[in-house]
Amino acid sequence: MLYPYITLGDGTDILHSHIIEEDEMVKVEVHFERPLEDGFAVARCVLPTYEWIKKENYTEEDIKLFIKFLESNAPLIYKYARTGGISIA
Repeated sequence: MLYPYITLGDGTDILHSHIIEEDEMVKVEVHFERPLEDGFAVARCVLPTYEWIKKENYTEEDIKLFIKFLESNAPLIYKYARTGGISIA
């Protein structure tokens, strides 16, 4: 299951998984998705290794910006992944 985190000004939705315990590591998958005229741009990164397991229709410049975003947001993403997403009243 993916939980919504934020929508950027260009329409990119950022979602995250629950905590994944694998290979003695606590991981979270972060999903980026932006609608296009003929489909979607999609990218998925695994924290804490910053391994990109999917990159479709995003430029390397986009990915660099996403890495900067993740570096500053990783603690919050982990926090919300542990609690089942952001609680919105």
